[in-house]
Amino acid sequence: MEDKLLKKYCPMTETIFYTLLALLTPNHGYGIMKFVRELTNERLKMGTGTLYTMLGRLVEDKMISVVTEEDGKKTYQITDDGKAILLMEVDRLRQQCENGQKILGGEGND
Repeated sequence: MEDKLLKKYCPMTETIFYTLLALLTPNHGYGIMKFVRELTNERLKMGTGTLYTMLGRLVEDKMISVVTEEDGKKTYQITDDGKAILLMEVDRLRQQCENGQKILGGEGND
């Protein structure tokens, strides 16, 4: 894995994070948007312009790949590099949450 990928994607944006999660199994654009909306309880809604621009960038950086293309409809899946970086981000976020809980302690539990 290239250092430039780590610099570019660590830390990663929330939309990239959820898109990579959606692509642990092959999925197409609409499926990605639906997955993210449902997983985040409608908190995160991606527009098609944002999504397809991001997908193009992720393909270019080899974080994801196109696994099928039928009638102009592309199906994407995360690559090994994409999954490795996603796992690093999950670990980074876990440590961040643990630090916050440690410092905040029982605040708000009075």
